[in-house]
Amino acid sequence: MSAAEIDRTLVRLAHEIVERNQGVESVALVGIRRRGIPLAERLADRIEKIESRKVPTGSLDISLYRDDLSTVGSQPVVKTPQLGFPADGKTVILVDDVLYTGRTIRAAMNALFECGRPARVQLCVLIDRGWRELPIEATYVGRHVQTAANEIIECRLRETDEQERVMLVEKVPD
Repeated sequence: MSAAEIDRTLVRLAHEIVERNQGVESVALVGIRRRGIPLAERLADRIEKIESRKVPTGSLDISLYRDDLSTVGSQPVVKTPQLGFPADGKTVILVDDVLYTGRTIRAAMNALFECGRPARVQLCVLIDRGWRELPIEATYVGRHVQTAANEIIECRLRETDEQERVMLVEKVPD
C-alpha cells in the first residue's frame, strides 16, 4: 500500500466506525503500541471531520500482558495501564496495524480491562494477514492480505518510521 492508499483506507474505516456505531457518542479509540497509536490518532481526526465531534483517544502498552514475555526481554518495567479517559460504559475500538495470530489483541484486551469495563470492544486493523492462533476477528479491516508462512507484512508509518507504506516481504531464514 502506498501513502495515498493508506489514507483512503483510513477514511473508509472512519466512515465504517461511524456507521456501525450510529455516531460516535460513546466511542473511544485505543491504539496498541507502536503503530496502532498513530493509526488511532489519524482515525480520530477523520472521524472528527465526519461527525464534528472529538473522539477520545488513548494508547496501550501491552508488553507486560504478552504470553511470550520471557522471550521478549529481561526485567520489564511495570507500568499501570492508562488510557487518558474512563473506559467504563464506552465502545472501545482497539486499533493496530497488522492482525496476525491474535495474541497481541488478547494481550491488549487484558490490559484494557485493567482500565475499566467497556460496554463493548471492537477491533480495527489496517491489515489482516490471516494465520490466527486464537479465535479473534477484526470488526473493521482495511485490507485482507493472504500470506505464506515465510512472508511478513511490514507496516511503516511516518510517525514511527519516517516513511509511509505497507509491504509484503519474505522472511530471511535464521
